[in-house]
Amino acid sequence: AAALPGSTVAVTDAMPALHLLPLASVLGAVPVLATDVLRQLRMIKDPSEIEALTKAGAAIDRVHARVPEFLVPGRTEADVSADIAEAIVAEGHSEVAFIIVGSGPHGADPHHEVSDRTLQAGDVVVVDIGGPVDPGYNSDCTRTYSLGEPDPAVAQQYSVLLQAQRASVAAVRPGVTAEQVDAAARDVLERAGLAEYFVHRTGHGIGLSVHEEPYIVAGNDLPLAPGMAFSVEPGIYFPGAWGARIEDIVVVTDDGAEPLNARPHELVVVPVAQ
Repeated sequence: AAALPGSTVAVTDAMPALHLLPLASVLGAVPVLATDVLRQLRMIKDPSEIEALTKAGAAIDRVHARVPEFLVPGRTEADVSADIAEAIVAEGHSEVAFIIVGSGPHGADPHHEVSDRTLQAGDVVVVDIGGPVDPGYNSDCTRTYSLGEPDPAVAQQYSVLLQAQRASVAAVRPGVTAEQVDAAARDVLERAGLAEYFVHRTGHGIGLSVHEEPYIVAGNDLPLAPGMAFSVEPGIYFPGAWGARIEDIVVVTDDGAEPLNARPHELVVVPVAQ
């Protein structure tokens, strides 16, 4: 049936024009984005959604627990990614949403995925993974691994990143703005002279999509509210050398934040055979 003259129909912001144009023609309605209508509903998770995100967080934690066995010098990033993909599904996800295995200098690129680079003893490896768990709510968690004992300078700089991630999580509570959570991580890195090596936002919302509002970034003065769920993932990146990132999903509670990931945050040292 046709819509009333002058009426509107809300559509997803990802609807292809191939579908949108015929729909608008048949309905005789003006299409508008549903984003603003759904924005608040998507940002504030109800108890059942938080339960689903908690289940997803536990599932990806189980995958990270298995990652060290895959990180063997002589294997490629692609080899490791294939094992992780199998583990993601085996540990309860319906599919793989993304896998980043950034070894050595590739870890300095926050947007690296995988390659045929061969892992080497001494590498620092960034592993960022996630996917949906029934009924479709996503996990997203990053841990950083060292193949063998890290260089003392790497260990010291990583310890600063760990402080930054903890400070950012500690800043989360109702009424605090998204940009204040971002600033909490940057302030720690700034004091250590590392702020210039943190080149992306501190976090993003998560739910039915891996990336959604709220975005934890400078300039976003949105006050946090209970039920919001987002990542806290500061990183440091040294081009041509190495990088590191620590990421948890947190849910805003009435008086703070509840992290949904429980794996150790320290640099994970993977023993390497001599």
